[in-house]
Amino acid sequence: MECIPSHTRLLLLSSVICSFLLVLFSHNVRASELYFIDAHSQVDHNVKNLELIIQRMDDGGVYRTILSARSGRKPEEIASFAEAYSDRIVPAVRTKSGAYNKNHPKYYKKLRKQLDSGYFKAMAEVLMYHAQKGSKAPEVFVYSNDERVVFALGKAIEKGWPFVIHIEFQSLDGSTKQRFMTSMEKMLKAHPDHPFALNHMGQLASSEVRRLIENHNNIHFLTAHTNPGIIKHSRQPWVDIFDGEKLAPEWKKLIMQYPDRFIFALDNVWESHWRRLYLDQMGYWRKAMTDLPRDVAHAVAHGNAERLWRLPPAR
Repeated sequence: MECIPSHTRLLLLSSVICSFLLVLFSHNVRASELYFIDAHSQVDHNVKNLELIIQRMDDGGVYRTILSARSGRKPEEIASFAEAYSDRIVPAVRTKSGAYNKNHPKYYKKLRKQLDSGYFKAMAEVLMYHAQKGSKAPEVFVYSNDERVVFALGKAIEKGWPFVIHIEFQSLDGSTKQRFMTSMEKMLKAHPDHPFALNHMGQLASSEVRRLIENHNNIHFLTAHTNPGIIKHSRQPWVDIFDGEKLAPEWKKLIMQYPDRFIFALDNVWESHWRRLYLDQMGYWRKAMTDLPRDVAHAVAHGNAERLWRLPPAR
Protein backbone atom coordinates (compact mmCIF):
# COMPACT_ATOMS: atom_id res chain seq x y z
CA MET A 1 0.00 0.00 0.00
CA GLU A 2 2.95 2.33 0.59
CA CYS A 3 3.64 2.61 -3.11
CA ILE A 4 0.07 3.69 -3.83
CA PRO A 5 -0.44 7.47 -3.78
CA SER A 6 -2.47 8.78 -0.86
CA HIS A 7 -5.29 10.11 -3.03
CA THR A 8 -5.59 6.70 -4.71
CA ARG A 9 -5.72 4.98 -1.31
CA LEU A 10 -8.49 7.39 -0.32
CA LEU A 11 -10.46 6.55 -3.45
CA LEU A 12 -10.03 2.83 -2.80
CA LEU A 13 -11.18 3.24 0.79
CA SER A 14 -14.21 5.27 -0.31
CA SER A 15 -15.06 2.57 -2.83
CA VAL A 16 -14.90 -0.12 -0.16
CA ILE A 17 -17.11 1.92 2.19
CA CYS A 18 -19.66 2.57 -0.56
CA SER A 19 -19.73 -1.12 -1.45
CA PHE A 20 -20.27 -2.00 2.20
CA LEU A 21 -23.13 0.48 2.55
CA LEU A 22 -24.72 -0.77 -0.67
CA VAL A 23 -24.67 -4.32 0.66
CA LEU A 24 -25.96 -3.17 4.04
CA PHE A 25 -28.94 -1.21 2.79
CA SER A 26 -29.95 -2.81 -0.50
CA HIS A 27 -29.82 -6.52 0.23
CA ASN A 28 -32.84 -8.41 1.46
CA VAL A 29 -33.48 -8.54 5.17
CA ARG A 30 -32.42 -11.52 7.29
CA ALA A 31 -35.19 -13.06 9.39
CA SER A 32 -33.03 -12.90 12.52
CA GLU A 33 -32.69 -9.10 12.35
CA LEU A 34 -36.39 -8.32 11.96
CA TYR A 35 -39.05 -7.75 14.59
CA PHE A 36 -42.77 -7.24 14.07
CA ILE A 37 -45.49 -5.04 15.49
CA ASP A 38 -48.98 -6.50 15.23
CA ALA A 39 -50.97 -3.32 14.61
CA HIS A 40 -54.38 -4.86 15.31
CA SER A 41 -55.45 -7.88 17.34
CA GLN A 42 -58.24 -8.73 19.76
CA VAL A 43 -58.81 -11.09 22.66
CA ASP A 44 -62.00 -12.41 24.21
CA HIS A 45 -62.96 -14.17 27.45
CA ASN A 46 -62.09 -17.61 26.06
CA VAL A 47 -58.38 -16.87 26.40
CA LYS A 48 -58.27 -17.67 30.10
CA ASN A 49 -54.68 -16.58 30.66
CA LEU A 50 -53.48 -13.47 28.85
CA GLU A 51 -49.89 -14.64 29.31
CA LEU A 52 -50.53 -16.83 26.24
CA ILE A 53 -50.36 -13.65 24.16
CA ILE A 54 -46.87 -12.79 25.41
CA GLN A 55 -45.73 -16.39 24.87
CA ARG A 56 -46.91 -16.36 21.26
CA MET A 57 -45.35 -12.96 20.62
CA ASP A 58 -42.02 -14.17 22.02
CA ASP A 59 -42.07 -17.33 19.91
CA GLY A 60 -43.17 -15.52 16.74
CA GLY A 61 -40.81 -12.54 16.87
CA VAL A 62 -43.55 -9.98 17.56
CA TYR A 63 -42.24 -7.26 19.83
CA ARG A 64 -45.44 -5.27 20.33
CA THR A 65 -49.19 -5.79 19.80
CA ILE A 66 -51.97 -3.21 19.63
CA LEU A 67 -54.68 -5.10 21.49
CA SER A 68 -58.38 -4.59 22.18
CA ALA A 69 -61.04 -6.47 24.11
CA ARG A 70 -64.03 -8.18 22.56
CA SER A 71 -67.01 -10.35 23.61
CA GLY A 72 -66.84 -11.06 27.36
CA ARG A 73 -63.44 -9.43 27.88
CA LYS A 74 -63.58 -5.97 29.45
CA PRO A 75 -61.43 -3.06 28.20
CA GLU A 76 -60.14 -2.52 31.74
CA GLU A 77 -58.52 -5.96 31.61
CA ILE A 78 -56.55 -4.93 28.53
CA ALA A 79 -55.48 -1.72 30.25
CA SER A 80 -54.20 -3.70 33.26
CA PHE A 81 -52.45 -6.20 31.02
CA ALA A 82 -50.78 -3.37 29.11
CA GLU A 83 -49.64 -1.79 32.37
CA ALA A 84 -47.90 -5.05 33.30
CA TYR A 85 -46.27 -5.28 29.84
CA SER A 86 -45.90 -1.63 28.89
CA ASP A 87 -43.18 -2.34 26.30
CA ARG A 88 -45.16 -5.09 24.61
CA ILE A 89 -48.89 -4.31 24.71
CA VAL A 90 -50.57 -1.14 23.41
CA PRO A 91 -54.15 -0.99 24.76
CA ALA A 92 -56.78 -0.02 22.18
CA VAL A 93 -60.24 1.38 22.85
CA ARG A 94 -62.90 -1.27 22.36
CA THR A 95 -65.46 -0.26 19.73
CA LYS A 96 -67.36 -3.50 19.13
CA SER A 97 -70.49 -4.35 21.09
CA GLY A 98 -74.18 -5.03 20.73
CA ALA A 99 -74.66 -1.37 21.63
CA TYR A 100 -72.66 -0.35 18.55
CA ASN A 101 -74.65 -2.71 16.32
CA LYS A 102 -77.95 -1.25 17.59
CA ASN A 103 -76.72 2.35 17.82
CA HIS A 104 -77.65 2.34 21.50
CA PRO A 105 -76.59 5.26 23.76
CA LYS A 106 -74.43 2.81 25.74
CA TYR A 107 -72.00 2.70 22.80
CA TYR A 108 -71.18 6.40 23.12
CA LYS A 109 -71.04 6.21 26.93
CA LYS A 110 -68.60 3.28 26.90
CA LEU A 111 -66.41 4.89 24.26
CA ARG A 112 -66.21 8.14 26.24
CA LYS A 113 -65.38 6.27 29.45
CA GLN A 114 -62.42 4.53 27.81
CA LEU A 115 -61.19 7.72 26.15
CA ASP A 116 -61.46 9.75 29.35
CA SER A 117 -59.56 7.13 31.38
CA GLY A 118 -56.25 8.01 29.75
CA TYR A 119 -55.22 4.34 29.68
CA PHE A 120 -55.67 3.72 25.97
CA LYS A 121 -53.19 4.54 23.21
CA ALA A 122 -55.09 3.48 20.08
CA MET A 123 -58.57 2.69 18.82
CA ALA A 124 -59.68 -0.71 17.58
CA GLU A 125 -61.23 -1.13 14.14
CA VAL A 126 -64.65 0.38 13.51
CA LEU A 127 -67.00 -1.99 11.71
CA MET A 128 -68.74 -0.68 8.62
CA TYR A 129 -69.45 -3.86 6.73
CA HIS A 130 -68.83 -7.10 8.58
CA ALA A 131 -70.25 -10.30 7.13
CA GLN A 132 -71.89 -12.71 9.55
CA LYS A 133 -69.45 -15.31 10.91
CA GLY A 134 -71.73 -18.19 11.86
CA SER A 135 -73.08 -17.76 15.38
CA LYS A 136 -69.94 -15.95 16.59
CA ALA A 137 -70.35 -12.54 14.97
CA PRO A 138 -73.40 -10.88 13.38
CA GLU A 139 -73.59 -8.89 10.17
CA VAL A 140 -72.88 -5.18 10.60
CA PHE A 141 -73.95 -2.73 7.88
CA VAL A 142 -72.95 0.90 8.58
CA TYR A 143 -71.84 3.61 6.13
CA SER A 144 -69.11 6.11 6.94
CA ASN A 145 -71.55 9.01 7.44
CA ASP A 146 -73.40 7.13 10.20
CA GLU A 147 -73.23 8.92 13.56
CA ARG A 148 -71.50 5.92 15.18
CA VAL A 149 -68.61 6.14 12.73
CA VAL A 150 -68.49 9.94 12.77
CA PHE A 151 -68.29 9.96 16.57
CA ALA A 152 -65.46 7.39 16.72
CA LEU A 153 -63.55 9.11 13.91
CA GLY A 154 -63.80 12.46 15.65
CA LYS A 155 -62.31 10.98 18.82
CA ALA A 156 -59.51 9.26 16.88
CA ILE A 157 -58.67 12.57 15.21
CA GLU A 158 -58.63 14.32 18.61
CA LYS A 159 -56.18 11.73 19.92
CA GLY A 160 -54.09 11.61 16.76
CA TRP A 161 -54.69 7.87 16.32
CA PRO A 162 -55.01 6.18 12.92
CA PHE A 163 -58.62 5.28 12.16
CA VAL A 164 -58.95 1.57 11.37
CA ILE A 165 -61.74 0.76 8.93
CA HIS A 166 -63.35 -2.65 8.60
CA ILE A 167 -65.15 -3.19 5.29
CA GLU A 168 -65.24 -6.67 3.73
CA PHE A 169 -65.67 -5.55 0.13
CA GLN A 170 -65.50 -9.04 -1.37
CA SER A 171 -68.52 -10.09 0.70
CA LEU A 172 -70.68 -7.37 -0.87
CA ASP A 173 -72.57 -7.49 -4.16
CA GLY A 174 -71.53 -5.14 -6.97
CA SER A 175 -73.81 -2.15 -6.37
CA THR A 176 -73.51 -2.26 -2.57
CA LYS A 177 -69.74 -2.66 -2.84
CA GLN A 178 -69.59 0.51 -4.93
CA ARG A 179 -71.74 2.43 -2.43
CA PHE A 180 -69.41 1.43 0.40
CA MET A 181 -66.37 2.35 -1.68
CA THR A 182 -67.83 5.77 -2.52
CA SER A 183 -68.74 6.34 1.12
CA MET A 184 -65.26 5.40 2.32
CA GLU A 185 -63.52 7.59 -0.26
CA LYS A 186 -65.65 10.58 0.76
CA MET A 187 -64.42 10.06 4.32
CA LEU A 188 -60.80 9.89 3.15
CA LYS A 189 -61.19 13.10 1.14
CA ALA A 190 -62.91 14.89 4.02
CA HIS A 191 -59.90 14.27 6.31
CA PRO A 192 -56.87 14.35 3.99
CA ASP A 193 -54.35 14.91 6.79
CA HIS A 194 -55.51 12.06 9.01
CA PRO A 195 -54.23 8.48 8.52
CA PHE A 196 -56.71 5.69 7.83
CA ALA A 197 -55.96 1.95 7.75
CA LEU A 198 -58.19 -0.56 5.97
CA ASN A 199 -58.14 -3.90 7.76
CA HIS A 200 -57.71 -7.18 5.84
CA MET A 201 -56.66 -5.17 2.77
CA GLY A 202 -60.41 -4.62 2.48
CA GLN A 203 -60.56 -8.03 0.75
CA LEU A 204 -59.55 -6.08 -2.37
CA ALA A 205 -57.53 -7.12 -5.40
CA SER A 206 -54.09 -5.58 -5.87
CA SER A 207 -55.39 -3.37 -8.71
CA GLU A 208 -58.09 -1.94 -6.41
CA VAL A 209 -55.55 -1.31 -3.65
CA ARG A 210 -53.27 0.43 -6.14
CA ARG A 211 -56.09 2.72 -7.27
CA LEU A 212 -56.85 3.74 -3.68
CA ILE A 213 -53.17 4.42 -2.92
CA GLU A 214 -52.77 6.52 -6.04
CA ASN A 215 -55.89 8.56 -5.27
CA HIS A 216 -55.56 9.01 -1.50
CA ASN A 217 -52.39 9.94 0.35
CA ASN A 218 -53.89 8.98 3.73
CA ILE A 219 -54.97 5.37 3.12
CA HIS A 220 -52.96 2.43 4.52
CA PHE A 221 -53.59 -1.31 4.50
CA LEU A 222 -53.41 -3.83 7.32
CA THR A 223 -52.20 -7.29 6.29
CA ALA A 224 -54.44 -9.26 8.68
CA HIS A 225 -55.92 -12.52 7.36
CA THR A 226 -54.06 -12.36 4.05
CA ASN A 227 -51.76 -15.37 4.52
CA PRO A 228 -52.36 -19.12 3.98
CA GLY A 229 -51.75 -19.84 7.67
CA ILE A 230 -55.21 -18.54 8.47
CA ILE A 231 -57.04 -18.56 5.13
CA LYS A 232 -56.92 -22.35 4.89
CA HIS A 233 -58.92 -22.51 8.13
CA SER A 234 -61.63 -20.04 7.03
CA ARG A 235 -64.56 -19.99 4.64
CA GLN A 236 -64.48 -16.20 4.31
CA PRO A 237 -63.31 -14.60 1.04
CA TRP A 238 -60.07 -13.17 2.43
CA VAL A 239 -57.54 -12.02 -0.15
CA ASP A 240 -54.46 -14.26 -0.27
CA ILE A 241 -51.43 -12.12 -1.09
CA PHE A 242 -49.06 -15.11 -1.03
CA ASP A 243 -47.75 -17.43 -3.72
CA GLY A 244 -46.44 -20.41 -1.78
CA GLU A 245 -44.15 -19.06 0.95
CA LYS A 246 -43.50 -15.73 -0.79
CA LEU A 247 -45.61 -12.74 -1.62
CA ALA A 248 -47.40 -13.07 -4.96
CA PRO A 249 -45.59 -11.05 -7.68
CA GLU A 250 -48.29 -8.39 -8.08
CA TRP A 251 -48.45 -7.81 -4.31
CA LYS A 252 -44.68 -7.78 -3.89
CA LYS A 253 -44.40 -5.17 -6.65
CA LEU A 254 -47.09 -3.01 -5.03
CA ILE A 255 -45.56 -3.22 -1.55
CA MET A 256 -42.09 -2.40 -2.88
CA GLN A 257 -43.48 0.59 -4.78
CA TYR A 258 -45.44 1.90 -1.77
CA PRO A 259 -43.72 0.50 1.33
CA ASP A 260 -45.10 3.24 3.58
CA ARG A 261 -48.73 2.17 2.95
CA PHE A 262 -48.68 -1.41 4.27
CA ILE A 263 -48.80 -2.30 7.96
CA PHE A 264 -48.28 -5.75 9.40
CA ALA A 265 -51.21 -7.03 11.47
CA LEU A 266 -52.64 -10.43 12.40
CA ASP A 267 -56.07 -9.50 13.82
CA ASN A 268 -56.30 -12.50 16.09
CA VAL A 269 -59.89 -12.76 17.27
CA TRP A 270 -60.64 -16.18 18.70
CA GLU A 271 -58.78 -18.35 21.18
CA SER A 272 -57.80 -20.70 18.33
CA HIS A 273 -56.02 -17.81 16.57
CA TRP A 274 -53.80 -17.26 19.59
CA ARG A 275 -53.28 -20.90 20.51
CA ARG A 276 -53.15 -22.83 17.21
CA LEU A 277 -52.75 -20.50 14.23
CA TYR A 278 -50.38 -17.80 15.47
CA LEU A 279 -47.01 -19.44 14.83
CA ASP A 280 -48.04 -20.86 11.46
CA GLN A 281 -48.98 -17.37 10.31
CA MET A 282 -45.75 -15.89 11.62
CA GLY A 283 -43.81 -18.58 9.77
CA TYR A 284 -45.29 -17.36 6.48
CA TRP A 285 -44.60 -13.72 7.30
CA ARG A 286 -41.01 -14.21 8.41
CA LYS A 287 -40.19 -16.07 5.20
CA ALA A 288 -42.01 -13.51 3.05
CA MET A 289 -40.09 -10.62 4.58
CA THR A 290 -36.73 -12.19 3.63
CA ASP A 291 -37.75 -11.77 -0.01
CA LEU A 292 -38.00 -7.98 0.39
CA PRO A 293 -35.30 -5.31 0.51
CA ARG A 294 -34.22 -4.47 4.04
CA ASP A 295 -35.84 -1.01 4.20
CA VAL A 296 -39.15 -2.29 2.81
CA ALA A 297 -39.29 -5.24 5.21
CA HIS A 298 -38.56 -3.05 8.22
CA ALA A 299 -41.19 -0.51 7.17
CA VAL A 300 -43.95 -3.12 6.77
CA ALA A 301 -43.01 -5.27 9.77
CA HIS A 302 -42.80 -2.46 12.32
CA GLY A 303 -41.70 0.94 11.00
CA ASN A 304 -45.04 2.13 9.65
CA ALA A 305 -46.85 1.18 12.85
CA GLU A 306 -44.23 3.00 14.92
CA ARG A 307 -44.59 6.10 12.77
CA LEU A 308 -48.39 6.21 12.63
CA TRP A 309 -49.13 5.26 16.25
CA ARG A 310 -46.05 7.13 17.54
CA LEU A 311 -44.53 4.07 19.18
CA PRO A 312 -40.89 3.82 20.27
CA PRO A 313 -38.74 1.26 18.43
CA ALA A 314 -37.86 -2.02 20.09
CA ARG A 315 -35.17 -1.84 22.74
